[in-house]
Amino acid sequence: MEKKMRGLSALTFGFVILILSACHSEAMTCPEALVILLPCKPFLEGALPDSPNFLCCLGVQKLTQEASTTETRRAVCQCLKNATLGFHINLDRAKQIPQLCHINDPIPIDPNVDCNTLR
Repeated sequence: MEKKMRGLSALTFGFVILILSACHSEAMTCPEALVILLPCKPFLEGALPDSPNFLCCLGVQKLTQEASTTETRRAVCQCLKNATLGFHINLDRAKQIPQLCHINDPIPIDPNVDCNTLR
């Protein structure tokens, strides 16, 4: 039963990604960024497993690609910074995501980052 639910969740998330891709505008909005990173929530909150799942890595990769301008990267950074204040995020895990997902130049998920320094 749990396996079916995971499959359904993955399928639903895939549809959300497709819909957001089809409705792409110039700048990514904060709600779009948060939806894309939703599969990372269990990992970021410290739940098992000890590494982010495939959908989390896919979301981080998409977010990094879509937030391609300095202005958008800074806005998404500020969105993620504000979101971390509302959740119990394990900051060590948040810092591990780029390496574990093999993402270069990610937007940080950190309440202490200065988003104005991003390019």
